[in-house]
Amino acid sequence: MKNLIETERLFLREITLDDKEELFKLHSNPEVQKYTGEPVVESREEIEKAIRTRINDYEKYGYGRWATVLKKGMQFVGWAGLAYLPEFDEIDLGYRFLPEFWGSGLATEASDAILTYGFDSLKLRKIIAIAMKENKASIRVMEKVGMEFDKFAPYESGSEDAVWYWCDQKLIKKNKRH
Repeated sequence: MKNLIETERLFLREITLDDKEELFKLHSNPEVQKYTGEPVVESREEIEKAIRTRINDYEKYGYGRWATVLKKGMQFVGWAGLAYLPEFDEIDLGYRFLPEFWGSGLATEASDAILTYGFDSLKLRKIIAIAMKENKASIRVMEKVGMEFDKFAPYESGSEDAVWYWCDQKLIKKNKRH
């Protein structure tokens, strides 16, 4: 399986049906799903459907959410990547990791590499990221990788306001100097 992005500690590659058990472990964890606005996944069939959506995204857009694997031991730790949000006509940076890897800098490391890949390889002009206001760790990742606050706005209809961040290549370069 080809790795799309490599960082100091991680490989990012396309998600496949072989990742079903690991993704089920991730998305069935209430702690992981707490700040996502999504319910806990209750079946492997739900995960399989989600994987097929990811595979379709790779074919349709040329990017998507990618399996994130520790180089050391080739251990699946979660996913990180880009997703096109048609309802907003925006490209979103997102990540989700198993709790035992929280606080280790993996989300920042992966996000930094994804932004570079998005701007340099995919030639994207703008990337956003959205988090619930209570998700301080996610917001901190967005800031660390050079994104800036844009607005408070709902992510889904009827939902509470979420925190929206954004960046383009110029902004990232400017914020990385400081």
